[in-house]
Amino acid sequence: MSEQAIGRRLLRRLPLVAWLTLVWVMLWGTFDLGTLFFGLVVALLVSTVFPLPAIQTCIVVRPLRLLQLVAYLAWDLVSSTLRVSWQAVRYGPNAKSGIVAVTLRTDSDHLTAMVANAVSLAPGKFVLQIDRANRICYVYALGMRPDDVESVRRDVLALERRVVQAVGSANAVALVTGREG
Repeated sequence: MSEQAIGRRLLRRLPLVAWLTLVWVMLWGTFDLGTLFFGLVVALLVSTVFPLPAIQTCIVVRPLRLLQLVAYLAWDLVSSTLRVSWQAVRYGPNAKSGIVAVTLRTDSDHLTAMVANAVSLAPGKFVLQIDRANRICYVYALGMRPDDVESVRRDVLALERRVVQAVGSANAVALVTGREG
């Protein structure tokens, strides 16, 4: 293997090494030179002994759309927390809930996983199951009345659109926005 190929491989591992080092420091709860050094050593060891397989993905990061997605998720986190708190105070254990089947428009495993995690991030909704063959996410929603089914479905599809516009391929963006790619 050439030196250039080794350099590229190490450069691709850099984000993982940085993340593992950060996790090490956070687990120890102290930030000093020794903790940072040993975190780096452990991260390098882990990423060398247990290398991640190469994956092919059509993820295209659009920084402005990604920033909009992060802002939306932050707002959703706050508003969902308030909604769930109100449900708990007003109805207690008698709060209504339901499960809604939502058929996603994209067929990418990566995008489906991102949408499912984004739905489950804020309290009050989470994905119970994903039917990959039919692209269906079964979403549990707290504080739901019978006429809220379409509202939950619209919210999940709008979130899918935001995720795809932030990191999806051009074809996926065209699919969720209804425009030809």
